[in-house]
Amino acid sequence: MFRKGFVFCMVAMSACAPCFAAGADAGLRKEIVPAPAPTGGAPAAPFSEGVMVGNTFYVAGHIGMDPATQKAAADVDTEAHLVLDAVKKTLGEVGLSMNDLVSVTVYCTDLSLYDSFNAVYRSYFKAPYPARAFIGINQLVRGAHFEVAGIAVKAAPPIVRSGGPGH
Repeated sequence: MFRKGFVFCMVAMSACAPCFAAGADAGLRKEIVPAPAPTGGAPAAPFSEGVMVGNTFYVAGHIGMDPATQKAAADVDTEAHLVLDAVKKTLGEVGLSMNDLVSVTVYCTDLSLYDSFNAVYRSYFKAPYPARAFIGINQLVRGAHFEVAGIAVKAAPPIVRSGGPGH
């Protein structure tokens, strides 16, 4: 039987599993993946593309920008591909892949785009899929429709249970 309390504990522990395993004073290694800077300048915004702590990588929110205009792509399918390609590239910087994501958060300015986004999203993942939230918001920077953030863990292959919740 699937128990909510068990899931909460596992999620809380997995989000900070290195802390539980190593203890607070273990001095976990922290690796920063810096945001790319425009040609000849400083990064456009004060954030990192991602931060690796122990074996957990926190991917910052990405938007699907057209490289030529530095604005959101003209159509939503292209934008969805661009945003997921950006996440994939950031994961690759630390030797991870989309299959290492355990949690994905998608922010969207128009919930009617849910099915369109999912059609593209499915092409980047294979089952078992990461946990995911799809959250409607008012607006995003640079006119984007989607922003995607995630948490990836370099771990042993997943254990897949059949039957889903409640079984």
